[in-house]
Formats: sequence, structure tokens, C-alpha cells
Amino acid sequence: MLTIMTQTFNNNAQQAWSQKQKGLFRFIFLFFILQALPLSIDLFKALFGPNWLSYGYIFNLTRLSPKFIPGADSFINWIIVLVLALIGSFVWAGSRYKEQDYDKLYYWLRTVVRYRLAIGIIGYGFLKFFPLQAPFPSISNLNTAYGDFNDWKIFSLSLGIVPGYEAFLGGVEILAGLLLLFRKTATFGALLILVFTGNVFISNLAYEGGEYVYSFYLISFATLVFWFDAQRVFNLISLDRPTQPNAYQPIFVGTQQTLRIGLKAVVIFFFIFLYGFKTYSGYRHDPYQFPKTAGLKHAAGIYNVSEFRINNKVRPYSATDPVRWRDVVFEKWATLSIRSNRPVLIDSANYEQISQKDEDRDYELVGSAGRHYYSYKVDTMSQTLLLTNKNPHYRNEHFSLNYIRPDSTTIILNGLDQNRDSIYVVLNKIDKKYPINLGRRKVLKL
Repeated sequence: MLTIMTQTFNNNAQQAWSQKQKGLFRFIFLFFILQALPLSIDLFKALFGPNWLSYGYIFNLTRLSPKFIPGADSFINWIIVLVLALIGSFVWAGSRYKEQDYDKLYYWLRTVVRYRLAIGIIGYGFLKFFPLQAPFPSISNLNTAYGDFNDWKIFSLSLGIVPGYEAFLGGVEILAGLLLLFRKTATFGALLILVFTGNVFISNLAYEGGEYVYSFYLISFATLVFWFDAQRVFNLISLDRPTQPNAYQPIFVGTQQTLRIGLKAVVIFFFIFLYGFKTYSGYRHDPYQFPKTAGLKHAAGIYNVSEFRINNKVRPYSATDPVRWRDVVFEKWATLSIRSNRPVLIDSANYEQISQKDEDRDYELVGSAGRHYYSYKVDTMSQTLLLTNKNPHYRNEHFSLNYIRPDSTTIILNGLDQNRDSIYVVLNKIDKKYPINLGRRKVLKL
């Protein structure tokens, strides 16, 4: 009986492709090959950007997908690829190359797609494994009202306060990517991505995240990889039926085998060992979400505004005053944030990007209102702070303030604000304890 079943499987191992199947395959082949290629207007920017071989450089390479329109990802790019694939499939059908070994083409399509998928998922995996994508909240974030955050920022901050869980999620993505690099385990890796990235896609829709297009891009690739074995898995596990194995085996001889092993080794070294090491180094020395330029020495913390004068007139404390400052935060890096009742136009550019320049690192302010964020330069000789509003809606807002530090807990600022009004501000540092920094098992003494 076993012999008869084996012979039956071998006889049916490679079934003939119908003309309808060939036509559909030609379209799917071209669509996914075009999707896998880095046909992006950002290609040269990514290839020839600064800090070659930094973890940000490598991540930007893993993130490349077809993009014909500037700005954030859009499904319009998919429509363009779809039209190109449709035209190409008609041209292919009318050419002399329409009769091919479609089993072989299917093998190579799946190979290209699973390697592209592995690189893409590993790119995000290391950013989570070394908690970089969602860092621990800044002092300004910890002193912003919950209602001043948009949905995406709440989600990101909630992930940032549990770095162990974030590292676990990154480990899952890395594991899925590793499984995809080998034919025998690719189906398991694809299934893992369908479950994991499917949740990411839904989360982006629910929390208004900026990665829903790219997450769906990864899901489409995982679907193609898993589809190869989907019917066999269903028959075996759900229906408990004898299941026909995959009988197609690629044959590599001589230099082909050497080239195959060499290319796989390059991918593993570059996108796992080198990228992993670079990401760990970035986690230790240069987390990309926050600026790297050090701020005013020994100034980090939150300050109460005990005195505020504008044009030499005292403005008493008022929660509704759009001019008077309520409190000021100095971060460890060169960012100063001011809370007042002055409205804030929220910057909602929440798609993943790794910027080398401090002025482009905007995670701390994206998705939040209630505070205005300023990058600043310190002139220690003249004791001057040169401030620039980091929000792209207020990029033309600059002003200069002189500072005096009569003691370790007081900073006095005076100068001209963005409206060219003279201001005088006395800041007193608050010795504030944050329970989230202590953990649940430590006692907070008030």
C-alpha cells in the first residue's frame, strides 16, 4: 500500500500547468519581482547617504520598496506596480518566451520573495531586540498630559516602558527571518510573520500608525511564501489526508553551488551579524530616536516657572494664559520643552525613519501636544541658548536667551522670544520622582 501511494505521489509530483494557470502566474511573477526590487525614488539617497554601514544605513536598505511618489508609503505605488505587471504579463504571453519551465520559475520567485521578506523583517527585528524603535519616554513625555498624545504615540510609549517585551517581539521577528533563509523552514517563518505582522498591520490601523502600508507589503510576501505549502498543510493537519510532498528539487552544480552558498553567506553576514552588531552599538552609544548632542550640563530635569515677566511686566501663574510658561524641561540631550496654554499643531509623521542629523530626530515631539519642543545650541562663553522650534509647523521660530545659574537648582533666562518681546524667566528645579523608573517592587518615598 505504501509503495502504491509513493508511486502515485511521484507520478503526480509535477502536474501540467494549464494556460489559465500560466497566465495568472506570469502576472503574479512580475508583480512580486517588481515589488521585491528597490524601485524607489529614495534609492540613491539610501545607497549614498552619510555614515555608510551604520545601522541606520543598513536599515534604510532593508526598508526600500517600490516608491514612485515622494513622501510616506502609499498604496498608489502598489497600483503602479500592478499596472506594470499587468502590461508585462500581456507582453510575455505574446512573446516566444511564454513557454517556460514554470515549476522552476515558481521556485526562483519564492526564493527571491523569501529572501526579500527575511531582510525586511530582520531590519525591524533588531530595532526592537535592542529597544530602539520605541525607547523609554523622555522627561518631557513623562510630564505631558495623557490626553495630549495621539493614539499612535500612546501605543509607542506603552511599548517603550516595557523594553523586555519589546526585545521579545524583536526576537520573534529575527527568528522568523532566519527561518525564511532556508527552504525547509521557510513555510514556518512565513506563517510566523502572517500572525505577527498581521497584528502589526491591525495595530497600525487601530492606532493610526504610519507603517500600515509597509506591514501589508510584508504580509503579501509572507502569503506567497506560505501559499506554496498551504494546501499540503491543510490536507495533512486539518483533513488528516495523505499529502503530496514537494517533488521539485533545484539542481546546482559546480560554480552554481559555490555562488549560491556565497550569496547566502553574504546575506547572513551583512544583515544578521554586521547589522546586529551595529544595532547593538547604536543602542549603547547613539539611540536614533533622540538627539545625540549633549544638553546644558547638569540641567536635565523639570523646572517650575516661579517668575515670568514679559516686556518687564509680571505675568502671574495662570493655567489658561497662552503666553506665560507653566513649566520647562531640559533633557539630557540638547532639547528644551515648554508647557503653556499656547496651541500646538501636532506633527503626525509617524512612519519609521532613522535620521543622522539631530534636527531630523523628532520622536520626542511627534504625536504630542501640550508642549513646544526646541533644539538649542549652548554658547558657554556668552552663556547664551540659541533655540529653534523642532516642530515642522514652526520651523521659522528662533530666539535667543541668556542664562544664569545662581545655584544648582535655579536657572534664570532672559532675552527675546519668537515675537521679539523681552522675557525674564526664573526656573526652579523640581525634585520629582517617577514611579515608572523605580519599578513595581521598589518603595517610593514622598
